[in-house]
Amino acid sequence: MKLFIVTSLKDYQDDVIKIFKKAKIPVFSITDVVGVKDNDHADLMEEWFASGDEKFDSLMIFSFTTEENAVHGMDLIENYNETNTTGFPIRAFIVPVEKSNIK
Repeated sequence: MKLFIVTSLKDYQDDVIKIFKKAKIPVFSITDVVGVKDNDHADLMEEWFASGDEKFDSLMIFSFTTEENAVHGMDLIENYNETNTTGFPIRAFIVPVEKSNIK
């Protein structure tokens, strides 16, 4: 069993849900997240008009699933990111589950 975790901007929620369905992951949870990007650059001219830390309305979608489904989901997300160059890629992680009481 694996824990498949995906983070993205809220704007991409429908796309991520479609990816989960294509990966045969029909059961998942969604939680709102506020993403923060610290723009602490050495070159202040590059960030001349920045008003401080940027915050983004994001989400985290996660599911406990088989390794096969998690890998398929990861492949779909990598393909999505290659074809949708918006500057805000969807991030995905596969985490092993060492022990569970799920039968």
